[in-house]
Amino acid sequence: MSPIAERKSDAFWDPKFDIEHRDDGTIVMAQEGILPDPPRSMPDLLVQWAGIQPDTTYLAERDDAGEWRRLSYAQVLDAVRAVGNALLDMGLGPQRPVLILSENSIDHALLGLAAQYVGVPYAPVSSAYSLMSSDHVKLKDIASLLKPGLVFASDGALYGPALAAIAGEGCHVAVSRNPRDDRDLLFETLTQRAETTAADAAFATLTPQTVGKYLFTSGSTGSPKAVINTQYMMTSNQVIVADCFRFLKAHPPIVVEWAPWNHTAGGNKVFNMVLFNGGTFYIDEGKPTPQGIAATIRNLKEIAPTWCFNVPVGYEMLVNAFEQDDALRENFFSRLDMMMYAGAGMAQHTWDDLLRLSRETAGHEVLLTTGLGATETGPFALMCTQQQAFSGNVGVPSKGVKLKLVPNGGKLEARLKSPSITPGYYGDAGGAKSYIDDEGYYMLGDALRPVDPDDLTRGFFFDGRTAENFKLSTGTWVAVGALRARLINHFGGLIRDAVIVGESRSYLGAIVLPNIDAMQKLGTARDIASLMGEAAVRAAFEERLSSFAAEATGSSTRVRRLIVMETAPDLDKGEMTDKGSINQRAVIANRPQLVEAIYSGSERVIEARK
Repeated sequence: MSPIAERKSDAFWDPKFDIEHRDDGTIVMAQEGILPDPPRSMPDLLVQWAGIQPDTTYLAERDDAGEWRRLSYAQVLDAVRAVGNALLDMGLGPQRPVLILSENSIDHALLGLAAQYVGVPYAPVSSAYSLMSSDHVKLKDIASLLKPGLVFASDGALYGPALAAIAGEGCHVAVSRNPRDDRDLLFETLTQRAETTAADAAFATLTPQTVGKYLFTSGSTGSPKAVINTQYMMTSNQVIVADCFRFLKAHPPIVVEWAPWNHTAGGNKVFNMVLFNGGTFYIDEGKPTPQGIAATIRNLKEIAPTWCFNVPVGYEMLVNAFEQDDALRENFFSRLDMMMYAGAGMAQHTWDDLLRLSRETAGHEVLLTTGLGATETGPFALMCTQQQAFSGNVGVPSKGVKLKLVPNGGKLEARLKSPSITPGYYGDAGGAKSYIDDEGYYMLGDALRPVDPDDLTRGFFFDGRTAENFKLSTGTWVAVGALRARLINHFGGLIRDAVIVGESRSYLGAIVLPNIDAMQKLGTARDIASLMGEAAVRAAFEERLSSFAAEATGSSTRVRRLIVMETAPDLDKGEMTDKGSINQRAVIANRPQLVEAIYSGSERVIEARK
């Protein structure tokens, strides 16, 4: 039984805080105590576990026959040393990094670890930039910035157009399968090289300041930037994680994970957490989509995780599956220590259902929680470890992290100091300085609201992105993030996302991205425009908007009109991030006709009843 299920008091931290209140309203909050020194590098952890538990499964994925292909820690280290030597033979180094276009896979993991082992930076890039883009503009920009010496893709045929767009003269290409021609290297051959002398020599020279990877920000409020991740940044962040989740030492994590490694949540927090603690990573080829959830369900029916990370829509899909499949539910909860969500706000009904199902299945509530961080923070920074009755508490600053809250437009803007803050953005010497204040704090761009203003140790709620907030014509500030989250939650699955509009206007409106599956349960048409012409569908939107408006406390929280986005957000135009969330500013800039329709009273507009 896990330490959490046994209710051991030392499963989590027991933080004590120093809190400073300044005359200008600024608050500085930090845990007491000092963290242990981090390891030199993440590859040092691979060497450590290969020596301690060489036969323990480290990485696993489904093969073409649907069976689990497992690699032990010793096997992974052998492959990493061989691939690392091959990278050096190709002339790769800090100025000729590795660019990975692939989805999560064992080959992806081996290449990333091998690059780190020999001190070659690598950059995992969203598959959407390769597979969903029509012109590959963002991918070309990334390649132009990094100038990779090797580009890797899982499938030469699937990623062929993307490879052709960026892999020019002098750039090596490696693929797991379907090489385009004899110039493409088969990745498997790189793992079978016998010579590792150069790789081992390079590994010996690693320092905490060695750049391990570049992770690109999602671009939710601007253009993606290449965040430098040093070894110290990654290892110190895992020391912070280990201090918070102390049960991991006695109960190494077993994860069944789909979260893409080009994001800091999947690629740093979870992937590095498994390696840091000697756990096992089952690569889930599924996705939280109507088409992809079946693969996830199949995997979770076979492999019981101890740790689960997902986005809210993924948990909502799992709840529906749990209600229909007892065997799935029982296996999922059989040894589960924690459920964590991020990426968006979780609807209260999903939160309540997950806690109910854990009580009914495991006999106790499995901790369901979230935190707050960013690509630039490693990401782990704030975390909530106390079970909450409601979703949204992002917790308190972790040990080693200083939180500064600065009054800004009626909100408290969050700023952080941490050993795992990035040293900057690649190719942008002055860029990071614009995000660092005069006391050396990284400015998150997020606002936080205390759960209890009289007791800050109870945690904070996310209170919106400060870059998204605006004023109505009356001068009233609108906290866009919090309002948007409440609106989405209120619509109970009928909309997937929303853009709040109304800057310098007298009242608020919203451009909403609908959930066509939910709409089709109310109407008979197959497309969004036709569905919105059906009385039952329009009535549902009007009823939800009206009840939301009726609950408003003033003009800054009352959305009077909405219009449905009938065409999907455009990735190439920056309207959608590679996480699948909407870029508020890009949608407003690219679709001014929708904003104008809201305020001119177009027949497409839904208006709240007065």
